[in-house]
Amino acid sequence: MAKKVFEIEMKVRDYECDTQGIVNNANYLHYTEVTRHEFMESLGVSFYECHEAGIDPVVARADLHYKTSLKGSDLFLSSLMVEKKGAKLIFHQTIRRKTDNAVCCNAHIEVAILVNGKLSRGDYFDEKMKDYL
Repeated sequence: MAKKVFEIEMKVRDYECDTQGIVNNANYLHYTEVTRHEFMESLGVSFYECHEAGIDPVVARADLHYKTSLKGSDLFLSSLMVEKKGAKLIFHQTIRRKTDNAVCCNAHIEVAILVNGKLSRGDYFDEKMKDYL
């Protein structure tokens, strides 16, 4: 399992809520993606530069478990741990409401690394993520 946790704070925007006044389920996938992108940027990884070099991390599988709903203007903490299994990066992500630390969503995201369009072992990310793997 992963060694270190990365975490960021975010806020629910009103337009992310459905007619029930809770965050629409699809937005949790957006939140997990923002967290992964912020994590990579904190490691000095630019997705644009990776793509220009022919390296593309792509989501191969996303499994989200919804626990408690977020509502408009809620502050929440989105965290992740990462591990490497073969050619995949596995992100274990949790979204918690800040006011009461309630778990709102747990996610398991599998990312495959393509190099010039072909599946790769993702060696480029090994050094970048060494403190987290």
